[in-house]
Amino acid sequence: MSAANAGSRYKKLTQADVDMVCEKHARLKSGRPGGARAVFAWSDISGLDLKGRDLIDADFTATIMVGTDLTGARLDQSNFYCVDMQMANLSYASMRRVDLRGACLRGANLLGVDLFEADLREGALALPDKASGLAYVETQPRISDAGFTNLRGANLERSKLTGIQAMKADFTDAIMTQCKLVRANLKLAKLDNCDLSGADLSGADVSGASMKDAVLIGAKVEGWNATQADLSGVLTDKAAGTDVTTLPYDEMIRDHALWVETVGKSGKPSLFDKADLRALKSIKGLNLAALSAKGAVFYGLDMRNVQLSGAQLEDADLRNCDLRGADLRGVRLTRARLDGANMEGAQIGPLILGGDRLFPADLREARIRGVNLRCANLRKARMDGADLSRSDVQDAQLDIESLVNVVCVALKGKIAA
Repeated sequence: MSAANAGSRYKKLTQADVDMVCEKHARLKSGRPGGARAVFAWSDISGLDLKGRDLIDADFTATIMVGTDLTGARLDQSNFYCVDMQMANLSYASMRRVDLRGACLRGANLLGVDLFEADLREGALALPDKASGLAYVETQPRISDAGFTNLRGANLERSKLTGIQAMKADFTDAIMTQCKLVRANLKLAKLDNCDLSGADLSGADVSGASMKDAVLIGAKVEGWNATQADLSGVLTDKAAGTDVTTLPYDEMIRDHALWVETVGKSGKPSLFDKADLRALKSIKGLNLAALSAKGAVFYGLDMRNVQLSGAQLEDADLRNCDLRGADLRGVRLTRARLDGANMEGAQIGPLILGGDRLFPADLREARIRGVNLRCANLRKARMDGADLSRSDVQDAQLDIESLVNVVCVALKGKIAA
């Protein structure tokens, strides 16, 4: 069977047709009569509106959906085998464990999409045939195409992207932990601040790609082509700066705690400037007020309920740290990186000094993208030039005037009054 003959199988659907299919799918999910699974296989729904729809476990096999709006749709476990989704809008859609083998996502908007354990490997387009069982529509398998695709802030954890074509795609801030990218074509792609820890990039082509501040801890890079790639600031298994294991850590912590408890009469303050603290694993609950750790790497540390009031953490790397309930009053976090951190309930308000003087937290030009700030206290915080894109500020205490000159793209939640 030729591809031309297969083309005659496509049925052009109207918005009314799509709405009816979605309504029957909703009925099926709620157990109401008249329900049926949403099946769009071999249909053309280009340019139609499906935003916000609940289409979990729907069938989009070989569907043409060029420019279709699926913003915020729930599409988990759905079949998108060999679909044409060029220029489609899938921003903030949930597509966990979807089958996207052989899909064309060229130029699509997948900002903040959840593609956990999605399958984007190659796929061959076939149709049922009574004589042979399956008749291949195309003689060559389709390689998934994500060229020029916007995947900023997307979750691709444990997804299969072996052999994918993603030239000039934008993966900035994407979570790609344990992702399979064997022989992937990522030429000239943007992978800045992308978390590729545990990913398999064996044989991948990242030539000319921008990978500034990317995380490659535990990643496999055997045979990859990184010619002219920008790897500045990349975090690997190798210590970035002074390895904390080479310092008398226990003694330094005891001295610092004593210095804090005696208000400077005994002990001495610890200095961890430009130290790599990842080997500590946890500093949970420690009293490290006024700690100096400028440019230090805290990446991934358990810092729950840690006391860091008045600490000097300028240019520090606190990405993916667990800072729930942390005391960060009056902290200096200028230009710090906090992407992906959990700061739920953290106290980031002003430090009250003698004479009723207030020493506000300083988060100017800090990167706070995709951070959980639920119920956090950020009163009086200085945030000029900070980037809070995609962060969750539900019930956070934050002065509205602090958001002036702040980047807040797709800020989630409602700020507490």
